[in-house]
This record gives sequence, C-alpha cells and structure tokens, in this order.
Amino acid sequence: MSGIKIKFMSRIIKTLLVLSIFFFLVTIYLFFIGQGSQTGPSMVLFFLFLAFGIRGTDRFKGLSFTVLIFAAVSLSMYYPQSFVQVGDFQLKKLIVPLLQIIMFGMGTAMSFNDFYGVIKMPKGVVVGLICQFSIMPLLGFTLATVFNFPAEIAAGVVLIGSSPSGLASNVMAYLAKANVALSVTLTAIATLIAPLMTPILMKYLAGSFVPIDFISMMITIIKIVILPIMLGLIFNYFFHGKAKWLDKTMPIISMGGITLIIMIITAAGRDDLLTIGILLIIAAIIHNLMGYLLGYWGCRLLRMKEQDCRTIALEVGMQNGGLASGIALEMGKISTVGLAPAVFGPWMNISGSSLATWWRDKDSEKNINK
Repeated sequence: MSGIKIKFMSRIIKTLLVLSIFFFLVTIYLFFIGQGSQTGPSMVLFFLFLAFGIRGTDRFKGLSFTVLIFAAVSLSMYYPQSFVQVGDFQLKKLIVPLLQIIMFGMGTAMSFNDFYGVIKMPKGVVVGLICQFSIMPLLGFTLATVFNFPAEIAAGVVLIGSSPSGLASNVMAYLAKANVALSVTLTAIATLIAPLMTPILMKYLAGSFVPIDFISMMITIIKIVILPIMLGLIFNYFFHGKAKWLDKTMPIISMGGITLIIMIITAAGRDDLLTIGILLIIAAIIHNLMGYLLGYWGCRLLRMKEQDCRTIALEVGMQNGGLASGIALEMGKISTVGLAPAVFGPWMNISGSSLATWWRDKDSEKNINK
C-alpha cells in the first residue's frame, strides 16, 4: 500500500511540475507576442503549481512558501485594486492586527528560558547583537544613498536594516546545523531591545530622508511586537503542552498573514515597484548577502566556533520584515517606506534556506569522507 501511495504522490508531483512548465511557457509566449498585460493568470498559475510541486520534493520543499509568495505578489501586481480595499474598508487596516497575531504566535513558540542564553553564551550574544545593529543599518543607509532611491523608499531600506531578526532565522539555523539555542536567544534579545535600537538607528540614519518621530516609533514597536510576544510567552508558560492545536495552527496562520501583508503592500505600492522594482531587488540581494558575509567572517576573525559563526551570519542577514511593514504603516507610508520590507522579505527566505541547505550538505559530505 505504501508503494502505491508513493507512486501516486510521485505522479501528482510530476503533473504539478509539468503544469508549472506549461504555464511558464504560456507566459513567455504572451510576452513574446506583445500581450504582456494578459500574462497575469498564467504567471500566477505557474508559481502556484510550482509551489505545490516542489513541496513534494526533499531538496526544494523548503522554498515552496517563498514561491507561493511570488504567486501572491504576481496576483496583487496584476490586480491591485482587489487588495487595496473591499467596499469602503481599506485592507491596510488589517496589517497591524495580523502582525500582532503573528508575534503572539512567535511568543508561544518561545519560553522565558530563551533569555537565559545571555548568561550561558555571553560572547555569542554580544557579538551577534553588535553585528546585527551595526552592519545591516549601515549597509541599508549606504545602499539607499548609492542607489539614490526616492527619500521614502530609501528610508524603507534603512528600516529593514534596522529591524531585529525573526523566527525564520531560527528555522534556518536548525537547517544549517548551527547553534539553535544561540539563534533563539539572539532573536529574543534583539526583539526585546528593538523598541530602543530601531528608533535610534532610524533617527540618525533615515532622518536625512524622512522625519522620524522617535517616541511614536518606540510605542509602535511595543504595540506590534513586545506586547503580543509577552502575551505569547505567558500563554506558553501556563498552557505549554495543553494547546497542541495552537502549535499546529499558528504556523499556518502566520504564513497566511505574512502572505496577505505582502500582497496589500505590493498592491499599495504597485506604481513605485514598476518604476524601481529591479533596483530594489538588486539592493535586497546585496544587503542580504553582505550581511551573511560580514556576519560570518567577522565571527571567524574573533575565532568563534563554526556553529556560532553560521548562527550569527543568519541572524545578521535576516530581518523581521513584518515589523518593518508595521512601522511603515504606522508612519502612514505603507506604499513607499513599506516597499523595501515587502521586496527584501521573500529574497531573505530564498537566500537563507539556500545557505542553510548548503551548510548542511557540506557537513554531510565531510562525514561521508571521514
């Protein structure tokens, strides 16, 4: 029976991948004959079938959510009005509540013990925090200046660099066989000090692009991140192991929430994305890869363990795009300042999972060759 199931699943996967290739070719053909405006359905279907197809593969299943994000972005780029408002209700009003739910879920996946890592691994935590809140904000400011982005979009690039890491970096640390305990501790501490660090960095680095209200930004971060996470921590403390349904549903809710947030931001900033989208993608790639590179080799120079170097590289290179989006919304600039988080987020998932897989496979090869 298991053999029949495997064959059946294999056929489904192959069918999905063939369908994705078919719709990709349809998209290319429509572009070739000058019908680019009609490629929306075929492009969305290409990404959808590809996402579900690679979900059934061992090597690429980690990228299925990211490919699904591309399908969502394509949908919102071709049909923006559907994601700007429904009737009289503006969909951007959903962003903060969705982020608070996601952050609550993040809190339920953590415990108060995660903060004790500061005592157990002081060097790793201090180095990681210094790297995270120096390398990425300065890189963001440099790229925003070099690319000469419009002021509000430039502020968004600095904002994503000034944000703490998120849970995605913990997952990547696990895949990379890095120091997961250090990763979780760094995420927890970076998130805890974000209400102070992010506004300070934005004030001094992004203040030349747009006016920054330090106190307002601090309150925003506390409201969007700190309070929901603290509630999640308290919930986990009292109900750990008693709400298994929550453990199963929160990742799905979080992924759905992130997808909807990116779609809303993409739709709101569609015109700006069509103008400077390629430059933002290039900036995202440079920013992210330099974060990994400087984070990793900075730790190597300090003679830290290989696992710790990998962990800090991932923590430095991957930021909490959701938080950055929420701050942009509270600033009243979701369609401009919010664009960089929307573009940088999917790329960070692609690069992070690829780097983590490469490190994991590298270790496997070493063990085989021993």
